[in-house]
Amino acid sequence: MLRAPLRRLWLKIHRWIGLTLGPILALTALLGAVLVVALPIDRQVHSNLFVARTPGDTIAATAALPLEPLRQRIVAEFGADTNFTLRPPHHADETLWVLVRGKWDGTLYLDPATGAEQGRRGTDEGFYNFSYKLHNSLLLGSDGKAILAFVALAYLFLLVTGLVLWWPTRWPPSLRIVLNRGLLRGLFDLHRTGGAVLGLLIAVSVATGAYMAWRPLGDFISTAMGQQPVKPPTIAKGSVNGNGPRLPLDELVARAQAVFPGQPIGYAMVPGKADRPMRVRFRLADDPHPNGISSVWLNPVSGEVLAVRKWQDLDAGNGVVAVIFPLHTGELGGVAHQIVTALLGLALGGLGFSGIWLWWRRRAMAAAARGNALSSSTTS
Repeated sequence: MLRAPLRRLWLKIHRWIGLTLGPILALTALLGAVLVVALPIDRQVHSNLFVARTPGDTIAATAALPLEPLRQRIVAEFGADTNFTLRPPHHADETLWVLVRGKWDGTLYLDPATGAEQGRRGTDEGFYNFSYKLHNSLLLGSDGKAILAFVALAYLFLLVTGLVLWWPTRWPPSLRIVLNRGLLRGLFDLHRTGGAVLGLLIAVSVATGAYMAWRPLGDFISTAMGQQPVKPPTIAKGSVNGNGPRLPLDELVARAQAVFPGQPIGYAMVPGKADRPMRVRFRLADDPHPNGISSVWLNPVSGEVLAVRKWQDLDAGNGVVAVIFPLHTGELGGVAHQIVTALLGLALGGLGFSGIWLWWRRRAMAAAARGNALSSSTTS
């Protein structure tokens, strides 16, 4: 059992980390739980964006759709330096998505059979997109991602200090939660026992979220393991004319598909400038990432294949993303895993806000007690 001075120190560390960084952690956790539920609802409510108008096999329809006219259309509307990513349908009846990053940031939703636009939505438009960006970066871009990574590290201190304070002198520990002795006692038991029982499971969600939020963590892990982080290939300066002419997009995609014949494409990432490589990501059968990270990079002018990397060939820090992404979102284990992910997000949010409420309530009670004592002393 901790001695009183040491216990007070652990309690102060736990309390002040929770009070300063806990609200951010709780908010992002609750948003994560909301996103798990909101994703299917968003696709149902906005079916005009996600369900193709032309019935039939949308995956085969996308394969037959000419892509170069589509590229020229995007360039004509958004500018020659616009980067965009094609996301073919992953399931029947889905639309073809075009993620545009340029003078306008958002997604176009196209009929895979005809290429006709069914609608568009900005990256901040709509409840789901706004919630995702808040959850992903606090609306602060790369700075927000770094903040979230720091907050996630702080959770590890909260977990350790909470377990130290909870650690019983006798085993097995009592996990009883008393709910019939007032709200304060009930919330205290829920906060204490819930943190001890669910803390390690919650840590998985927090750690995977931090890993995706701040990618330099991957390079750090690879370096710590003695591995050289694998970087995307580059095009040597002067080797291509930056103003084109480019090969037709259909031909570039066909050259990438020749590397992994018969394998579905997850994303085709088309650079705005011709001196930057084009990347095509494939969803290989053994790739656990739902969008695939096994990739082919090509020179968009010459069509030369610059690099081919399966997910297993990446360094540990980058290759593990194939598992971390679906583990964090709950897609790795299907619907059951998604339900658990949402519940853990709610639990972490509850731990954060209950800790703040307990601190505030006890301060209020202590202040009231001091006031009563002072009043009694003055009266006497």
